[in-house]
Formats: sequence, structure tokens, C-alpha cells
Amino acid sequence: MKFNLLLLLLTIIITVASSKITGNRRIQSVAKGRYWGINGVDVVLQSSSHGNHYWKIVRRGKNDYTIFTSKERKNAVQYDGVARTLKIAKYNSTTLAQRWIINSKDNSEYYILSSEQPSVAATAFQRREGWSVSGFTCVEYNPYQKWRLSMVYPTTINNEKLKTVAGHTKTDIDDGLTVQEATQRLGLYGFNELSGQSGVSALAVLSRQIVNALMLILITAITISFIFKDYIEGGVLAFVAVTNTDDSLISVPTKNVVVGDIIVFKEGDVVGADARLFEVFNLEVDETLLTGESVPVPKSIDVIQEYDKPLGDRINIVFSSTTITKGRGKGIVINTAMETEIGKMAKTLASTSVVTRTPLQKSMDKLAYVLFLVTAILAIIVFSLNKWRMSSEIALYVISLGIAIIPEGLIAVITLTMSNGVRQMAKNYAIVRKLNALEALGLVTNICSDKTGTLTQSKMIVTDAWLPNDGFYKISGRNGYIPEGTIYRCGEIMDRRSGCAGTTSEIVEEKQSEGEEVTPGNMTYAFTRLVQASALCNMSVIKKGRDGEWHAIGDPTESALQVFAHKAGFPKPVLTTEPFKFELVNEYAFDATLKRMSVICKEKSTGAYYVILKGAIESVLSRCTKIQLGEVEVNLDIEKFQPELYDRIDKLASKGLRVLSLAYRRVIKTDVEIYKLTREKADTDMIFLGLVGIYDPPRPESKAAIQRCFGAGIEVHMLTGDHLITAAAIAKEIGILPPFWSPELESEENYNSKLVMNAMQFDALSEEEIDNLKELPKVIARCSPDTKVKMIDALHRRNKYVVMTGDGVNDSPSLKKADVGIAMGLGGSDVAKQASDIVLSDDNFATIVNAISEGRRIFNNIQKFILHLMGGNVFKIIVLVIGLSFIDHDGIPIDPMSPLQTIFVNMITSTPPAMGLGFERASYKIMNYPPRSNSGIFTWEVIIDMIYYGVVAGALTLVNFIIVIYAVGNGDLGRKCNSSPTGPECAPNDSECDKVSLERACNQIYRARATVFATLNYITLIHAYNCRSLRDPIWKMKLYDNKLLFWSVLGGSLIVLPTFYISGLNSKVFRQLGIGYEWGLIIGAVIIFEIFVEIYKFIKRKYLKPLILLKDLNNNIP
Repeated sequence: MKFNLLLLLLTIIITVASSKITGNRRIQSVAKGRYWGINGVDVVLQSSSHGNHYWKIVRRGKNDYTIFTSKERKNAVQYDGVARTLKIAKYNSTTLAQRWIINSKDNSEYYILSSEQPSVAATAFQRREGWSVSGFTCVEYNPYQKWRLSMVYPTTINNEKLKTVAGHTKTDIDDGLTVQEATQRLGLYGFNELSGQSGVSALAVLSRQIVNALMLILITAITISFIFKDYIEGGVLAFVAVTNTDDSLISVPTKNVVVGDIIVFKEGDVVGADARLFEVFNLEVDETLLTGESVPVPKSIDVIQEYDKPLGDRINIVFSSTTITKGRGKGIVINTAMETEIGKMAKTLASTSVVTRTPLQKSMDKLAYVLFLVTAILAIIVFSLNKWRMSSEIALYVISLGIAIIPEGLIAVITLTMSNGVRQMAKNYAIVRKLNALEALGLVTNICSDKTGTLTQSKMIVTDAWLPNDGFYKISGRNGYIPEGTIYRCGEIMDRRSGCAGTTSEIVEEKQSEGEEVTPGNMTYAFTRLVQASALCNMSVIKKGRDGEWHAIGDPTESALQVFAHKAGFPKPVLTTEPFKFELVNEYAFDATLKRMSVICKEKSTGAYYVILKGAIESVLSRCTKIQLGEVEVNLDIEKFQPELYDRIDKLASKGLRVLSLAYRRVIKTDVEIYKLTREKADTDMIFLGLVGIYDPPRPESKAAIQRCFGAGIEVHMLTGDHLITAAAIAKEIGILPPFWSPELESEENYNSKLVMNAMQFDALSEEEIDNLKELPKVIARCSPDTKVKMIDALHRRNKYVVMTGDGVNDSPSLKKADVGIAMGLGGSDVAKQASDIVLSDDNFATIVNAISEGRRIFNNIQKFILHLMGGNVFKIIVLVIGLSFIDHDGIPIDPMSPLQTIFVNMITSTPPAMGLGFERASYKIMNYPPRSNSGIFTWEVIIDMIYYGVVAGALTLVNFIIVIYAVGNGDLGRKCNSSPTGPECAPNDSECDKVSLERACNQIYRARATVFATLNYITLIHAYNCRSLRDPIWKMKLYDNKLLFWSVLGGSLIVLPTFYISGLNSKVFRQLGIGYEWGLIIGAVIIFEIFVEIYKFIKRKYLKPLILLKDLNNNIP
């Protein structure tokens, strides 16, 4: 089955892009070509601005009209040459008689009116400056079905003021649309989806299969295609958008976005609709998909006067399916669905999609060509042995050979197996976006995983803090976003008596015997600044929902800091109201390369401006020139301060805490308001405040999943942005690092034995130096996007197959570079999802391991049923080829099997058990095998197996044929017994013709043919159980644990019986006769075949290399 993967990828990129929406809610496009109104008017052609204008309105459907223009009077329905007015007579709906009027007064002004009574329609409106005749916009609507159509600017409204844009879209910039209005518009204009994305059509399936070399794929493949026509839709991710409806933030599908919605977006989002911007913070957008320019475009809210600006210069508009690479912003949706710029592109691309085939499909194509070549060679041999005589008997023999060689059910079984695999993975929280990922999963040798949210729970909570003058603080409280807990000041004491020590899982719940409880009344100045910085340099929001539960909206790390600020008594809602009244002036979004984020805030109560900075310690410290000691700011002496600071960081990180640092400074008003501080200038001369330690507990299942990886010969690497000690502590806890590992064991100079490195060390190595390493590091801390790509390249040079996980925009290069890119579905950005092959809907590392197990199962099952089908074909080929040596009195080869018998064995007998093998459950040992080689399905062992089983079965079948003909019979092959059980009629004058002898001979041939048919049927059925394992004996297999296989074999055993004993069906259709004593030969052949199979498997088990990976796990697993 040929899956159109490129169309799938294009569909995902341009159809289900995610948006974040706020405001109440959202009308349809104002660009030309859109349907307007209850009765759906579609402008399909505009006239020029000069000359006469003739108009025609045509009804296209019950509620669908089209306006045409023409310079030929005969094409207009009615024409008034003076007023250029066109009138449509009655339109009779179920309840209304409607009249339509198009009026042109001065070649620049047109409107369309609809009403039950023509007198109700308006007759004039004020002309606006700058109108032209190159486009249309719906500018008025009322409940009485009045419509006015005006010629205005042609495309987007980048040259309109925001108030005008809001008026056009009938929305409120502050509140958006109400739920009722959004619902009404959604009903009127439909979903925000691109059209033309239906399932596989019958014609498409047929045309594709006709050119397939495997016997035209037959009706079975087409049927299966219909059954699974919604496969692509099942793989498409249902991305969602966040919207504020009725003062409550909710998530809605992007397809529900309508014109007028207020949408918000941030770094990593893919815009879900064309939108006019009205608020931006350092917003930059990647518009490569539309313009081809790789450089992100800075956006602003300024009005652009020229209406015909190219897309790349419309800086106050964001377009659907483009990617936010930096900053954040808000906009009014102005176009959705096919009226977006990407929608217009989709119309063109829809007719020029390219088919991408997976490696497995390519292998099947090559197999088909080989089989056809073999068929052609055998056909030539047959004709040559028959001295190139053309007869129906010879033609039928060639057909039998062709049928025997081609496994007609193969493509159907592969399709069903792959589709089932995709569905099973989806049930297990792994959404397959690219089909070739299923094949690649079985090859995986290394997994490079992020830490936060994948190996850990991403349930962040601030448990510790440290300030230079104050010492350590301990923050109590339960996990989650409940802003309840107590803060204790512990000083520099870090022991259990003070309640300030212990592991990260020992979060303080009650007041300790020692340690001062901190309240807003006794809080130090420095700690107050630290708490304020945590709340203000933060875009997250926590609030109690209607269900009474606390929820966080935003980044988990920022949400943890916000909860910390709540516990301390200075959350953002408090700081933005009296007496502080802080307001956000500017934001410099988190940059993965810089590893920091900063904001500029104004404290209205004092008029002071502050820059607040948070991020990785090395990034923040490099921007600081002072340090906060109590209420005093002291010049920072890096050489003296750094050892103390890193000692405190190590203490926090050794407990598995993620350590962030915060800093601030006061800035001059003129710098902010007049000189517009750049990021580089803002993030300088900072005052260092302190550290916060955030705990993210490992997932309970991560350790077991990593153990499974080691047992399967798969190495796990942690590539994280966290501090080296923090990353190593978590890696040690979950088993990536051995339990005896410690930093002291690794030499700073000798990288050859280092299991843990930071990105700076790894990036400094040349490719040659990396290739000379004995083994690559298991943990790399402080990773940048380039570090991840470099790690993948290093693994590829070692001929490894790599899985890479990611969730951010910066992870997309590494996701594409990896053999299997896996994005996080819950916390991942849309860009990461688009770059990935698989999306995890639960963001769980254990799901990756389960997906690898499923990938191995799928591959093993394909190998099993190919061995079954192709081995069966070898049976039949041997029988039919050697059958050429049996020549009747006329010199014609006797058919050991008729063409219909061959089809029956291929389709009825072989295909259902093959499908059962395709649904075979994974062996409990599947993750004890090493990753399979890249040699594909046809390994030498499989090829030899097919030949061996084919030779044995073919030989036994021919032996039965010979016994029936020569041992029991007299060896007479008669004349023309291929088509008649009685032979030919004797001519009246032919004295040598013995009708009794001819009939006896042909009867014997028909019984021998029945014996061959039954022998092959039952050997094929029992062989399905042999194929469940390449080496395990049949008595170790449970007979009924694969129900589909069991009933397929049982059904195949019974369904063949009527073909022997129903008169007419046996002789005229299958060209065989009923059998009796031959059943003993058949049963004997099946038993002997099984004995030969078990002897062969025993030899393989004894002398071939074991399949199970024997590895000492104690060196890796604690």
C-alpha cells in the first residue's frame, strides 16, 4: 500500500498549526473570494476601474450565489445603461422572497442589498478615501439580511488603523468576541481548516495499484485502503489553542478560530490564522514557508500605508502556519481557512503533491520486480520445453507459475499490520506522524533524551533558595500549584536538625525545631527583592478554577517561581496593585542560546524603572557587576565570590535541584522611554540577588524504562540545559549513570573516560577528538541546540541509529537530524511537533521505550508473515517447476496444481494466517534482543529458512504426487488430463484409443492433484505456527494465545474440504477428485515436514549465534 507521506507532512504543517487565544472570542475573511452572508455571495471576478460594467448573479446552490462581471451585455441578467444597476427577480426560499440589488454610481462604489422587500434596502452610504475596484469587503450586516458590498483594498488590512480593523471584524480589542458570537460565526463560515483533505479515493487507490508490480494488488488491497482511509486523519495532531472565554482561560481547537478572535502567541507557537497585530514584545516570525526567506521577520504594530506591500514587508500582520521564533504578541484574526495566505498556497500545492515511499515499500517494490523477472524466466523455460507451441494448456501452466510466485496477499497484510501498529502506538500515547518511523524504531541503538518533563514529572516546586548574606532558605508545601506553605531561613546550616537538608523528596511540611519562619514582616530586603524578581520576571499565571483546584498557565519553571512568590506573600497580583503597582514595560523572552530572560518593569508608586533578569548561573553572573548583601549593594569580586557561589550551587544541585539565579538593577527613565534599551544594554551592570532550587521529581517509570533499554542494547544519553551536578544527580537516580559514579572519579584533563560533560567541553572537541573517545558521554549538561546536533552527528559516525527527544523551537534541528525525532505533545512547541516523526501525548520517556518495543514487534511480525508467504510460494514453485518433467502422451506437461488451486492456496489458505502473524503479540523477550541490523527484512537466516522450508515441503508434496501416480497407479499420464477428468473422446476410426484407460489415467491425475492441493494446504497452515519464531520449537508456543491465527488455521483446514467432495466443484472448478487413502499420505507429509522443521531449528539453536543479547547489566543499572 503506498502511503502519501509528503501530503501527510504538508497537511500537518499547514492545517493543524496551533494558536494561543485570549479575549472572549471572534467573522470570516474580509479578503476577496470569500462567501458572505446567509445566502453566500462569492465574488469571483472584478471589472476594471474604467468603462462599462455588466453584472450577473447566478445561483449555485440553495444558499449560494455568485457574482460575475462582463463587458458583453448578453451575459448580464438585467442591465440599466444609465445607472448601471442590476436587479435579480425573486428568489424563493422556504419562507422568504428575496430581492438583490447591485448598484454602481461612479465606478468606484458598489454595494449589494438583500431583503424581503426592496424598499428596505439602503440606497447609499458614504464613500471612503482610497477605494478602488480591485477587491471587496463585507462592511455591513444586520439581522434583516441587509448586505452592503464595497470595493476596498484587495488583500490584507495592514494599512488600516486598529480601530478600523476592529470595526471591520466587529470585535473588541480588549475582550474579543463573546462565546455566542464566535459560535454564530463558526456556524456561518465553517471551521478554520484547509479544504481538499479527504481520504483515499477509489480511483486514486486503483491507479496506484495498477502500477504496482505485485499482481495489481487485487481487490483486497483496495478494500483495506477503504477501511483505513482515515489513517492520515488519525495521525494528524489535534493541536489546541488557549482562549479566554467569559473571563476564563480555556483551550479550543485551532479549527474553531474565526475572524475577530483575539489570539496571543509566544516563542515556539505556530500561528493558526492570519492576524493583524496590536501588541508585540520583541516579536520575530519565521515566514520561510511563505516567502522563502530564512531570516526571521521582526514585527511591529505600526500602520503600513501601502496596501500592495509584498508578504515579507507586512510587518504588522502574522500569517497562518508561520512560526514565532522570538518574543510574543497579540492580534485580531482577519483571515481563516482557505482565505489565509497559506490557504491560497495550499490550493496550488493540492494538485502537485509528491508521493514519498518508505524503505519497506521500496523493498517490496524491488521484491516484486525480482519476482516478475523470475516469472518471465520460468515462462520462457515452459514455452521452450514445449517447443514454443501456443495452447490453452501451456498458457494455463504459465498462469499457474505466475500465481505461485506472486504473494497476492502480501501488500494487504503489510498494510493491515502497519495500520494496526499505528493505532496501537496511538493507544499507548505515541502518535506516528511519519510512517517510516515505524521501521526505524526497530533499528534504534541510542536515545538522546531531554530531562525535564520526559525523564522527570515536570511538576516543578521551589524547595530551596540561597542569598549571599542570608544563607539558605527552605520552602515547604505540597507538590503542584497550591500556593500554601511555609518558608524557613536556615542560614548556612545544611543539616537535618534545621529542616534544611535531606533529599529533594523530603519536602518540609511542618515547622522544624530549628530555622526561623519567614513572614512578610521579618523578611530581609534582599529576600524581598528575590521574591519580587521571581514574580515579575515571569509570564506564568496561577489561579483557582471553578472546580476549586489551582491551575497554572505557562512554563512549569515559571509557574513554580510564581507559587514561591505566593507563599512568600508577594505574588504578581499583589505587586501589580496598590501600593506597588508594577507594570510591564518590555520583555526580552527566554533565549535558549543566551540561557536567560529579562523584563523591564515600572513601579508606578515611585516612578522607578527596573530590569529584572533570571536564567542559568553562568549567564546571569556574567552580566552582574554588583551583589546584594542585605540592603547594601557591593561591587562584585568574581574571583573571591565565585568559589563560594559554586559551592552553594553544588550543594543544591547534588540534591537533584535545578538551580536558577536572579538579578536586578534600577535604570534611568530616559534610557527606557527615549533611548529604548536594547537587550544587550538592558542586561548589563546587574546586581546579583541569589539562587533558587527547583525540584522536578523523576517519573516513577523512568528507571525501569532505562533498564529495559540497557537490556535491549540501547544506550540512553541525557542532553539537558540544567546544571551539570543537577543533571548527574537525576541521571544517577534513574540509572543512566552507574551508582558508583561521582565527579571525583573523572579526570578534567582526560575526556576519554568521562561519562558526564558540560556542553562547553563537548563543543570544544573536534570531530576527530570525539571519534577517538572510547565512549560518548552519557550526560551532557548546559546543552545548546548545536550541541545536540553535534552529538547526533557523532553517533551517526559510529553507525548508530538515534532517537532524539525535544520540545522547544530550538530542538527542531536535532529532531530533524535524528533517525527518529520524538516531540512532546503536552509541553512541546508546534515547531518541534512539525519537525518530529512521532509525538508523545504524555511526554513520558517510558512511552519512547514502549514505542521502540512496538516498532520491533511490527518488524518481527512483518518478517514472520513474509517468511510464511514467501516460503509457501517456494513450495508451489518447486512443485510446478519440477512438474514440467511429467509429460503426457501428447507431450504436454501435466499440471500438479490447477491455476485455481494455486490462487486458493495463495489467497484463502495463506493470507488469513499471515494476517494473524501480523497481529502477533510481542514476545516477552523482544527487549532482550539487540537492535536489528540495517540489512532489512531479508536477512541471510530468513532467506535460508525460506529455501529450506520450501524445498522440504515441495519435495514431500511431489513425493505424494509420485506415490499416487506411480506407486498406487500405473504411471499412465494419459492425454489432455489437465482440463478433463475423463480425458478426450476417442475418434470413431481410432482403433488404438482406449477410452477406459484414458479415463482411468485422468482420474488418477485428478486424485494426485487433489493430494498435492491438500498437502500444500495443510503444510502451509501448520507452517504459520512455525513462523511465529525463527528458532523456538512449536511445542513451546501456546496454541490459542493468538486467536486470529488459531481461527485462521482452523478455518483454512475446514474450508478446503468441500472442494474435494462437492460434485462439479471438484472436477470442473478445481480440476480434482475426491480422495480417500490419500489422506494418510497427506497427514504423513505434514508430520515429516514438522520433524524436519524442528531438526533444523534445533541445529540453529545449537550452532548459530544466540539472538538474545547477553549483557552484564550490573555495570549500568543500580
